[in-house]
Amino acid sequence: MTQHRGEAATTVDGARAATPDREAVAGLVLDDRAADLLFRQARTAYRFTDEPVTEAQVRAIHDLVKWAPTALNAQPLRVTLVRSDQAREQLLARLAAGNRAKARTAPLIAVLSYDVDFHDVLPEVLPSNPAARDGFVEEAARHAFGQFNAALQAGYFLLGVRAAGLAAGPMGGFDRAGVDADLFPDGLQRSFLVVNIGHPAPDGTFPRNPRLAFDRVVTTI
Repeated sequence: MTQHRGEAATTVDGARAATPDREAVAGLVLDDRAADLLFRQARTAYRFTDEPVTEAQVRAIHDLVKWAPTALNAQPLRVTLVRSDQAREQLLARLAAGNRAKARTAPLIAVLSYDVDFHDVLPEVLPSNPAARDGFVEEAARHAFGQFNAALQAGYFLLGVRAAGLAAGPMGGFDRAGVDADLFPDGLQRSFLVVNIGHPAPDGTFPRNPRLAFDRVVTTI
């Protein structure tokens, strides 16, 4: 197939292949370079170089993704950065066996959790609705709401990692009760995701798997 200037190549699933031309992102305001960085060329990493992830990079990630939406602006996500050797070894022991080698090469590991008492900050972050906190007296309701909205924030967090020029390797295979006992013995946070963060090694990603085409995902009624 001949590809003319200003056109984007098309893959078997109908997706546009990356080109350096902004026109390739037809219909989007986002330019090609940003689209590649965040989505098209970004990959889940399984092995990393030893280049460190700095505190400044993590702060920049937070300062970007904190603006993404959550219901009631509740922002229940909490991020615990695992940097010390002792904490890393403790966490590695709680990971599923198949995830330990991945995490061991990561210069930074983050444990994502939700704050069980997120409702206590609602008067601060949602001043337009002073009574919002009263709707979460029941702990079961807080868990469902907190976990769902923290999961939304986890997606934003992964994109923020990519926006910083880094790669993320999210993992759900770990002993959550054990991690919570180690990191949150007061019971006020519940872990749900572990994320390896760093610069991917040259052999640190797998070949990209297919994505579903538009017509298999989107229905108009």
